[in-house]
Amino acid sequence: MDKPLWYRWARVYAVGFGIVMTGVLLFKYTTPTEEELINSLSPELRAQYEREKGLRRREQEELIKIVKQTSASNDPIWMTGPIKSPWDKDNKMVNLKEKYEKELAEKNQSDELERVQRELEIAQEKTRRETDEQLKKRTWFSWR
Repeated sequence: MDKPLWYRWARVYAVGFGIVMTGVLLFKYTTPTEEELINSLSPELRAQYEREKGLRRREQEELIKIVKQTSASNDPIWMTGPIKSPWDKDNKMVNLKEKYEKELAEKNQSDELERVQRELEIAQEKTRRETDEQLKKRTWFSWR
């Protein structure tokens, strides 16, 4: 005996819902979080990830600027914006990476210079104190 039409459609929707929910649950419980993914990396890759975090942030900001510039124009997308082929040597993103690395090197150099200056000041202060102590120990008949 044939089932009524509504019963067949209800079964179709129930099976479809079951398939979709199975996919959603599998995705939710089998996909690692960003922290789990980073923690599973080797120490070298994790260090590289941390080093290049600022570069990725700068690239994202640059991309947002380009998207805003492109959306403000009435020209077609392929005629607007400074994005060129990734294989071009004068690619803006490559220049951005070089600029970021240069800024990072300058920052590290200035931090090192400040550290050396602090150490120099500490050494000068120590020498000044020792000299003052030596001068206080001197008397008119001894020149130690």
